Amino acid sequence: AEYMGDNPEKRTLYVGGLADEVDEEKLRGAFIPFGDLVSVNLPRDMANQKHRGFGFVEFEEIGDAKAAIENMNDSELFGRVLKVNLSKPMKDVNSKAVWHHDDYLVSRHGEEDEGENKNENKNEENGHANKKQKIGT
Repeated sequence: AEYMGDNPEKRTLYVGGLADEVDEEKLRGAFIPFGDLVSVNLPRDMANQKHRGFGFVEFEEIGDAKAAIENMNDSELFGRVLKVNLSKPMKDVNSKAVWHHDDYLVSRHGEEDEGENKNENKNEENGHANKKQKIGT
């Protein structure tokens, strides 16, 4: 948490729900009012060169990125409702969780394993479904 200011993830937004006609230029135009942008990235499908309906916008300032999220999430661009939030790399999230929520993760992990077994058993032996459901609740 001490390094929040240096962390590019806090300034990089995931923008989902993009219409086909949106390109880097139009995406930049939609977000530049909130502050200076470092980069705009639209990952493209190799086969047809169309973007995949989402992109990433990196701001220079964290405050500008926050303002963009507050103003642009659930707003419309070319008739499509946008989903705008902080871009989160999975690796970062998991390492943080292990650190801060050790017990929580262990208990969650236990529940998930039980849940998987419960589903498998339910398919094999329907007679015990009621008993098994009680375990889950």
